[in-house]
Amino acid sequence: MTAAPTLHFCADPSEFLAAAEAYLSADPVVGTVVATVARRMAARRAEGVPLPEDDWWLVVRDASGAVVGAAMRAAPFPPRPPFLLPMPREAAVALAREWHRRGEQVRAVNGALPAARACADEVARLDGGRVEVAQHTRLHLLDRLTPPAPVPGALRTATADDVGLVAAWSGAFMADADEQAGRPRGTSAHETPDRAELLRRIRDGRVWFWTDESGRAVHLTAANPTSFGVARVGPVYTPPEQRGRGWAGNAVAEVCRLLTAEGARVCLFTDQANPVSNRLYARLGFRPVVDMANLTLGD
Repeated sequence: MTAAPTLHFCADPSEFLAAAEAYLSADPVVGTVVATVARRMAARRAEGVPLPEDDWWLVVRDASGAVVGAAMRAAPFPPRPPFLLPMPREAAVALAREWHRRGEQVRAVNGALPAARACADEVARLDGGRVEVAQHTRLHLLDRLTPPAPVPGALRTATADDVGLVAAWSGAFMADADEQAGRPRGTSAHETPDRAELLRRIRDGRVWFWTDESGRAVHLTAANPTSFGVARVGPVYTPPEQRGRGWAGNAVAEVCRLLTAEGARVCLFTDQANPVSNRLYARLGFRPVVDMANLTLGD
């Protein structure tokens, strides 16, 4: 009989990155969320910023000691859903049982399918309740960029003076995305970066505006720092009164050109229930890589 996978928890994101580096670098597109968050939190810790005591990072190893999965619980928003990368089904089930054993309350599970679903189903079996899909997401990788029809205006890198507008539009992004996907505004739990984090991203040159012919900002596109050669675009936000004018397609295309010129592969997430964004990114040349889901555990 083959030995079951083993779970190794880390409190230190740097320790996790050292253990999981080969696994994350082998498929850096699929691992983009965990890799970028782990590196961000490791940098904060190195700066002396205290991290939440109940954050954890998980490495899954097979009988030979090879890393075959990873996960984290570092979400700053309630109910702090763990995020799972692909892993053997028995590991996902064992993770749910470990939470139950140590009394860790888990009311939502995010991440790659089918591992996230297997884990959530086991949580429901052990703790009661039923699993509901809050959001089906899909991770896409840019294959070959197909530029959209050009529109007036130009891309401009955001500056520290823009942080108020960046914060407002970043905050509006998820509520508007819920509405476009047919859900009530504010349904989706999500991270809204604080001012310090937004300033960090702005100073890193990872936030851009599309400006119209008058120089007015009419659209926002941002990207996460490149990790293992992959840059993840998001959020992509156009205020309602500016939609339908081609700003988003042109901005994302130009950002993709910049990131690709740096040597990065470009990926992004879409909400499968949002036909507008899915059509846009398909036209630009993005192809699906893996389906993910945000799952909640209801009564």
